[in-house]
Amino acid sequence: MKLSLRDKFPELKVETTKGTISLPNDYKGKWFILFSHPADFTPVCTTEFVSFQKKKKQFNELGVELIGLSVDSLESHHKWIQWIKENIHVQIEFPVIDDENRKVAETLGLIHPNEDDTYAVRAVIIVDHNGKVRTMLEYPKEIGRNIDEILRTVKALKMASIKKVFSPANWPHNEIIGDKVLFHRGEEDDPSLDKERGIYSLSDWFIYKNMDE
Repeated sequence: MKLSLRDKFPELKVETTKGTISLPNDYKGKWFILFSHPADFTPVCTTEFVSFQKKKKQFNELGVELIGLSVDSLESHHKWIQWIKENIHVQIEFPVIDDENRKVAETLGLIHPNEDDTYAVRAVIIVDHNGKVRTMLEYPKEIGRNIDEILRTVKALKMASIKKVFSPANWPHNEIIGDKVLFHRGEEDDPSLDKERGIYSLSDWFIYKNMDE
């Protein structure tokens, strides 16, 4: 991808199945996830769209909006969404970007030179309330995304931003500290108060605590 972590998401005016959207300005104060897929009317992408929709309420409760993208036309998107509704009985409610001319995908670096350049790659870009890129994920065409992992990533990012802590591997089910979180002790923190503050340590660099502490 052309983007890097902490980059400002480029300003784009896009046509979608829900009307014209200005990115990232129309989402000021909110987080959003832009996820690209190779093409409409493909089986893996269909399963992903259904899964994103079923998790949409959970993303929205975290203050996160969803936006789809492929190098297909609005007409194709609408027909595909209608097919999903009629055959899988799920109504896709998030906008999907018209990118038949590939300008959005090329601007974001979603046309991979080592893949079939007819399609956009299967990518996920998580953007925060300040319009900055916080996570980028890229998958091969053969593998569908794990939407629960994307949801977990958003929860961990927001927790890190607000509480200034770090999530361990497989959080909240880490093999060492369970659902606790890692953090750096401040210069003014008194280690003698750790027990009453619910703070634990395995060393002076491996310090953890309950998430709500």
